[in-house]
Amino acid sequence: MSVHVGLDVGSRTTAMGWRDKGRAAGSWDIAQTPKGRKAAVKKLIALKPLSVVMEATGIYYLDLALELSTAGLPVSVINPKSSRNFARLMLQHSKTDAIDAQLLAEYGERMTPRLWTPPSPAQLELRAIGRHINRLTCHCTRAKNELHALQATETTSAMLIEDEEEAIAMFGRRIERFRRAGRDIIASCPILQEQFDHMVAAPGMGEVSTFAVLAELTTLPVTLKSPQISRYAGLDVRLTQSGTSIDKPGRLSKGGNAYLRSAMFMPAMSAIRCDPYVKAFYDVLVGRGKRKMQAICAVMRKYLTGLWACIRAGEDFDTAKLFSEKHLLKA
Repeated sequence: MSVHVGLDVGSRTTAMGWRDKGRAAGSWDIAQTPKGRKAAVKKLIALKPLSVVMEATGIYYLDLALELSTAGLPVSVINPKSSRNFARLMLQHSKTDAIDAQLLAEYGERMTPRLWTPPSPAQLELRAIGRHINRLTCHCTRAKNELHALQATETTSAMLIEDEEEAIAMFGRRIERFRRAGRDIIASCPILQEQFDHMVAAPGMGEVSTFAVLAELTTLPVTLKSPQISRYAGLDVRLTQSGTSIDKPGRLSKGGNAYLRSAMFMPAMSAIRCDPYVKAFYDVLVGRGKRKMQAICAVMRKYLTGLWACIRAGEDFDTAKLFSEKHLLKA
């Protein structure tokens, strides 16, 4: 058997397509219900596929991926950008669920993607809480901005201002409630607590920032290298240089985890102010002609890879190991 399966995940149904010996061999629809997922497992076990490829589509893929992985099936979860670029490569202009499923099956056949490692229940719960705190914080910031706008004019009624202040207080209580829940999860898991302690030792990494970063990093396979972590966060540099006609400055790809990028910004800013090694690295980049935001993003990228190294090595964060002393001499 040389069967490769593609799953195009939707909120209500998932289109399944499979290939055998290099050709499309069949299709099927999976209901996004417990019963539907169990039927999919039975069907896939009968097919004995070499690969089962799906996209990381929001949260809808997760239950199905966990069910298939538990059944021992070779599940690969890929970035949607990978499948989109693969479709362009194959000159596929039409887009339907059935076509996308077949393309994912062909992706698995040609590209041999890495198998997906399912996170533990504690890791999944921590990530979900971390992302919910991020959303609540954004809502709270929006409410504060609205309150500032209301207070800018004397024509605003006291009732409106009072209502906005109540909303801000409510968001604060909800955020603190989930932070306590996250701290309880970390305290109940020795591995997560150890990782947290190593990361919070970094200058600029407070409890809130460490929680947000750990919530995203903990679900990743520990075999990933530093460049892969940078790409996962979208902090890698995208170059556009070709011949003599195209020579654009490098820019962040921003093709990865927005939660992780958001969580790294304030720690990088704090570290630039309070740590001599980080400040020297930043000053050298600015001295070379880099814009301030480019230098900040470089610190974010380097800091993130250092935090990942702490998790892998089981050591406290140390800027002296991460940043070169030659930057101190030049600063």
